[in-house]
Amino acid sequence: MPGMKVHEYQARQLLAEAGVPVPASRVVETAEAATAAYNDIRGRVVVKAQVFAGGRGKAGFVKLCSDAAEVRAAADFMLRNRMVSPQTGPQGIAVKKLLIASAVDIAKEYYAAVVVDRGRRRPVVMVSREGGVEIEVVAKEKPEAIVKHWLHPHLGLLEFQLAQLVAALGITAKEQVAAARKVIRGLVDVFYKYDCSLAEINPLVCTASGEVMAIDAKMNFDDNAVFRHKRLQEMFDPSEENPMELRAKEHNLSYIALEGNIGCLVNGAGLAMSTMDIIKLHGGEPANFLDVGGSVTAEGAVEAFRIILSDHKVKGVLVNIFGGIAKCDTIAEALIAAAREIGFKVPVVVRLEGTNVERARTMLKEAAIEQLITAGDLTDAAKKVCAKVA
Repeated sequence: MPGMKVHEYQARQLLAEAGVPVPASRVVETAEAATAAYNDIRGRVVVKAQVFAGGRGKAGFVKLCSDAAEVRAAADFMLRNRMVSPQTGPQGIAVKKLLIASAVDIAKEYYAAVVVDRGRRRPVVMVSREGGVEIEVVAKEKPEAIVKHWLHPHLGLLEFQLAQLVAALGITAKEQVAAARKVIRGLVDVFYKYDCSLAEINPLVCTASGEVMAIDAKMNFDDNAVFRHKRLQEMFDPSEENPMELRAKEHNLSYIALEGNIGCLVNGAGLAMSTMDIIKLHGGEPANFLDVGGSVTAEGAVEAFRIILSDHKVKGVLVNIFGGIAKCDTIAEALIAAAREIGFKVPVVVRLEGTNVERARTMLKEAAIEQLITAGDLTDAAKKVCAKVA
């Protein structure tokens, strides 16, 4: 899972606090405030939508402006229209905040990032002298253009690594070398200080006047560590999150919305993945990943159904439970309670195995709820739910 995110302007703040040079900027929520911000900054500025999605430039939500009138027009457009890009889907997303930042004359773009390498189980610093919006293409077509140094688990970034990373950027002028070292060191410091899973500067630029600075940044944080960072908690923006995912989190459920029409209710992440796979194998599309966990209660399972069924795309639900700590009869009780409380208007196919499974099957049979359909095994369940929504 990607973990907690922050907006670009917030990532810039964290970098600036770590000594990384960033352009002067203001964050605004209205066109009037955008104009006032321009009057403070002056000169050429860039107006950037603050959303958790890429493709802003191509979508028209990053604008270079030279005067207050242009800033107001750009801000008015972005705040009145939904941004549509390949990452948002056709429905787009609403823009509620804008970054007004000093524009810089870019002489050269670079890329720098720190990310967790799960294969080696340690962070890796990556740099490239080919930064910019096409860095994904560079990574795919010219992987040798991205230089990597894995960090020591106890010593972190070593001096020789820092020197080699700056050299890999092709920066040789004395003052620029010192500035680049400061940027990379600051990026690594932020990564460690805030338990990041990703800290990225793209692009890192050298300006026409010779300054080295970060003009865009992206950061993700480990959800399991946010509790110890009050600063990150204050930065959390619930308006940018899926409301059903937030609701699930409040009830200790793991929920991720997907694009299909078959809801999935399972206990265990591995079981969830296999459930989604078998749905696709039989021609269906999962609408969500919802893991109720190994110790789910009847109340938690009922809430899980409320969340799944609040998604209007859902035309059927597959319940796949392996009873261990959460016994099958507990799940059956929750299914029956949910059917009577919520009212199942879509077919719910149930596959149960494990502790107290026979009792659970008897309970479901005796309940005689029309939309509750039992299955003999997972293949049978997948075939039945896919047939129901076809």
